[in-house]
Amino acid sequence: MSQFFSNVEPNIIDDEMIQKAIEEKCPEDLGDLARQQNTNVKVVTELQLSFKSILQIANLWPLENLTKLQLDNNFIEKIEGLESLVHLVWLDLSFNNIEVIEGLDTLAKLQDLSLYSNRISKIEHLDTLQKLQIFSIGRNNLTILEDVVCLRRLKKLRTLNLSGNPFCSEEHYRLFVVAHLPNLVYLDFKLVRHSTVRFLHSLIGKSGNSILQSLCFVALGAGSPQKSGSQKHTTAFVEYLNGSLLFDNLYGEDREVAKLASIPAVEDLLQAYPSWFVLLSENLYNYGLEEYEKRETEVSKFYKRFHEILTVNQQESKRIISDFESQNQRRLDELYQAGSDDIAESKRAQGKEDVHQLRDALMTLEVLVSNDLEELLQDFKRSIDVIASTFIETIQGIYPFHSIQCRDLENEQHEKLMEIINATMKKLEEEEFGENLEDDLPDDVRKLLTDKNTIVNTINMSHRIRLQKIDKRESDMLCNIYKW
Repeated sequence: MSQFFSNVEPNIIDDEMIQKAIEEKCPEDLGDLARQQNTNVKVVTELQLSFKSILQIANLWPLENLTKLQLDNNFIEKIEGLESLVHLVWLDLSFNNIEVIEGLDTLAKLQDLSLYSNRISKIEHLDTLQKLQIFSIGRNNLTILEDVVCLRRLKKLRTLNLSGNPFCSEEHYRLFVVAHLPNLVYLDFKLVRHSTVRFLHSLIGKSGNSILQSLCFVALGAGSPQKSGSQKHTTAFVEYLNGSLLFDNLYGEDREVAKLASIPAVEDLLQAYPSWFVLLSENLYNYGLEEYEKRETEVSKFYKRFHEILTVNQQESKRIISDFESQNQRRLDELYQAGSDDIAESKRAQGKEDVHQLRDALMTLEVLVSNDLEELLQDFKRSIDVIASTFIETIQGIYPFHSIQCRDLENEQHEKLMEIINATMKKLEEEEFGENLEDDLPDDVRKLLTDKNTIVNTINMSHRIRLQKIDKRESDMLCNIYKW
């Protein structure tokens, strides 16, 4: 945010600025001591010089044991004066005016580096930072996506922020980065899926084609075409919806409602409720499996067509190359038997022309296969978008099978339960229960019924917990389809 300081006089780091920063860092009870005598700078391990209008990095060489240095939000134009800080682990140079990555060669212990919001146009001069784990260079002027490949040399790099750079708008930006940096855990503050890394890295290892990179992306999450049992339920996003699993999860740990089941009217209510709830869950479960089969069918069709395109292309390429080799062999024989230099020169010229024709033919095939794969990709995306959006709309309520009905059932159940409890408590207060019936109630139930506030709060709390579980089940389904 250095632009906010346009009316401030730029500074250069001097002893006074360093001393003041050290004093501010000292605990309050040591502040006076720090002011009374010059601090031994060699014991200082952390220094914060943020928002100091610093134009040039200088005079830091005595702080040789620094491990953490903050120089963010200044006017710094060049990375310099850090050569002696060989113990630095954490360095923040964000929100400055730096144009070139340089001056970091001696910082071999650096683990966290932030160059966010500067004017850097090229990723370079980072090879010595072999312990770097976190690197932020977002909101700079990076335009060449291929420059990211040099970060492969940083074997311990796990977190990378590139957001806000011009190349981030490229269609396959995230895919390209993940494919070439397979050890990343977080990219632009988002978790990188391990399955994505393995699949992309294996395919990109065989081809750098951007179309293949994109094809990798759309195929992610498809998994094996054949799944069974709980694995299939999970892939269909309907786990815990078959049978009474969801209902059991809602009521399995609700001890208070279980106690109230000894009241006849409550017992009848609890016996009727599960069948309706389970029916809704089963409907949603069956719908989810149907949608899963549709997605799997689209993925299978995609792979089939994908392999068909590649196979035809490879066969045609082999035919063209085979024809060229046969023709070239005949020409070599004719050259060997040629009786004059003119004939030999003519054959050589013809051979040269055939090589150019071979190149043109193979290049044409490459363009054709690229176009076919791009068209396949777009068709696949459109189909998947329709299937996924329909599934989402259904879960959110457009289709009759959705968890809003589960909420309605739960709310209706709760209202009936409260009516029964209120009526029962009123009868107890008015002593309308017969002695035998009252004696049949367990002690803990009678105790619950004697305190209206306690039982109402308990039942309401149980109700809210069940609604939260229903909400979470729906949220999980939506999140999973978005991720897929």
